[in-house]
Amino acid sequence: LLDKPDKYDTRDVERLQQDDKWVENYLIWRHDVVDDTLKMIDESFQWRKEYTVNDLTESVLPKWLFESGAIFLHGYDKEGYKLFWFRVKLHVRDAKQQLEKKKLVAFWLEHYAKRDHGKPLTVVFDMSETGISHIDLDFVRFIVNCFTDYYPNFLTKIVIFEMPWIMNAAFKIVKGWLGPDAISMLKFTNKNEVQDYISGEYLPPHMGGTDSFKYSYPPLVDDDFQTPLCENGPITSEDEHESKEEIDADTKEAGDPNEEQNLNPKKMNSVEQIPKSEEQTDKTDFKPKNAKKALTTFKGPLLHISPAEELYFGSKETGERKCLIVLTNVTKNIVAFKVRTTAPEKYRVKPSNSSCEPGASLDIIVSLHGGFAASLQDRFLIMAAEMDQGSGAGVSELTQFWKEVPRTKVMEHRLRCHVLESSKPSTLTLKENAFNIPAKTNEDLHIQLTHLLQINKRLQEQIDRCLWFQQVLVVLSLLSVTTAAFCFYLVYAQRS
Repeated sequence: LLDKPDKYDTRDVERLQQDDKWVENYLIWRHDVVDDTLKMIDESFQWRKEYTVNDLTESVLPKWLFESGAIFLHGYDKEGYKLFWFRVKLHVRDAKQQLEKKKLVAFWLEHYAKRDHGKPLTVVFDMSETGISHIDLDFVRFIVNCFTDYYPNFLTKIVIFEMPWIMNAAFKIVKGWLGPDAISMLKFTNKNEVQDYISGEYLPPHMGGTDSFKYSYPPLVDDDFQTPLCENGPITSEDEHESKEEIDADTKEAGDPNEEQNLNPKKMNSVEQIPKSEEQTDKTDFKPKNAKKALTTFKGPLLHISPAEELYFGSKETGERKCLIVLTNVTKNIVAFKVRTTAPEKYRVKPSNSSCEPGASLDIIVSLHGGFAASLQDRFLIMAAEMDQGSGAGVSELTQFWKEVPRTKVMEHRLRCHVLESSKPSTLTLKENAFNIPAKTNEDLHIQLTHLLQINKRLQEQIDRCLWFQQVLVVLSLLSVTTAAFCFYLVYAQRS
């Protein structure tokens, strides 16, 4: 691959050398067969250069493509995978526009792959109100090729909603392009069956769901982030009745605040960012007992954010209802930030709209309201922007600042929710975290299981080959013995 750099974008070659996860995805998708993997990388890299994938931005694509609403990202399936929607009735065949439409598909795939580190997608073909005039096999084949040849291990399933019977013949052709692995991912559904894969909250009414979302552009639609309940939001009875023993235990565990500040003058706690009236009513949330310690850090240009990717909540049984986000300002100016979520009815965030001094760190406490459970589909968005020197950081100044700050100067970082269903005691979980051993996710287990299955398959193939060689050797041996016996017989007959 590296012998012909002119065939590829140098950025892809550099990433291949540095990103082990990317290489692993190619291997998984090609069942660890090296020759097939190299062939896929070659085809994928040539395609990426031809379509200038690394340079696809909103500005280089026609605005009407986004406004058509035929292709977009929105919501999650029941396994927590992002939904990639194709509203087939809005697609119009036009040879002159075909390349631009294909680049739009590539734009969305690359946009999401970079944003969520290549976490797989679920594709939804909404074929309601479609007919023979909407069939575009060339476009469908391109979409299929994106997942089978260009984006490795990037597809979980293809949900096809209400495919008209008149398209059955066309889909027989499509199945011919799909390999056996991809064919198994096809899920043909109607209103009664689609909720086996996608819950009603992410399905529009015509699909039997309750999602009132309507696509519009701008901005890019992927997650519906809204301002969460902040520090002065309603307090649940669960929060009000937190026991004094737990508060005392937390205080002892945290140690003397003054001593901590002397040891690390750059560290300041979230109480300093909250008005005194709110500080008095919400002391119980200062150091959450069940808050998870950050294991990894996202190093952004304005803020370092810990954890880097996921907030770990427990199920109702484990009772872990709070998480900690630590922001560190790495600039020489005040950085304003605000936190948004896709499920504002569930969470209270303290503080959710504030600022961080140069070089300082700030704790953000994310709390689940009583009666609610965290979900894999929930997301948090942290937005940050650098303020000019001398700017005030009061409520009114921040409100005006966010109205005026250009979008190009806003840093954004997203966090997913991870639900721990383990029944292990919380002390054991904390001990594992102390040694920086993250809990295994379903995705990790799936990858390991895939590896084991492939190893088992290769061993079975080797055993089958050995048995075949053994049978051949037995036959050859019998032939040799028979030939030798016949030769002896002829010699004996001649002598007689």
